[in-house]
Amino acid sequence: MKIQWLGHSCFKLTESTGTSIVTDPYDSYVGFKMAPVSADIVTVSHKHKDHCAIKNVTGNPQVIDSIGTWEIGGVGVTALLSYHDNDKGAKRGENNIYLYRMDGIDICHMGDIGQEMNPNLGESIGSVNILMIPVGGNYTIDAEQAKEYVDFLMPDVVIPMHYKTENSELDIDGVDKFIDLFDEEQVVYVDGETIEFDREKFDGESTKVYVFSDKKF
Repeated sequence: MKIQWLGHSCFKLTESTGTSIVTDPYDSYVGFKMAPVSADIVTVSHKHKDHCAIKNVTGNPQVIDSIGTWEIGGVGVTALLSYHDNDKGAKRGENNIYLYRMDGIDICHMGDIGQEMNPNLGESIGSVNILMIPVGGNYTIDAEQAKEYVDFLMPDVVIPMHYKTENSELDIDGVDKFIDLFDEEQVVYVDGETIEFDREKFDGESTKVYVFSDKKF
């Protein structure tokens, strides 16, 4: 399967069969524009404008923005309830965590999770090969809170998102605070916006942090 970072918390996930998902499309509120992209499925973690700009996704995709389980084009999608803050949504509302099953790989997109790690939530998420998690703080969990999720879930791959980039106008931290919590040999810098993953190459014994180039965002 392929993962393309489209900026902020937005990724395009493409299975080998061609079925594709776009996560949390955003509008220019973040400080830069999202380029139009096609997909079969769009998942929306919550209705804030930097996560629900469905107009930027072409191809008449099926939009998923509620809790439940679906199978579309051979891809499994499950949405779990969580919160955008640590007060059960009292400040910023609810947040959907999405679990995807593509090419035998289990992927988790945490949306705008603001809820601190707890065993019940971690067990609901379950086994994860690839974890996409916000690290910028302020509106979401911060770097250290994100690391707690990583330590509990023990994914093969972590992809940080929702952090300050050069053109971002959001009051959030950059990615360095998160990267600094890992050993140097655990961090992989992706040359470009797209990377391929093969389940057979996951050893289940170590976690790598993949950091995409953010020069255009």
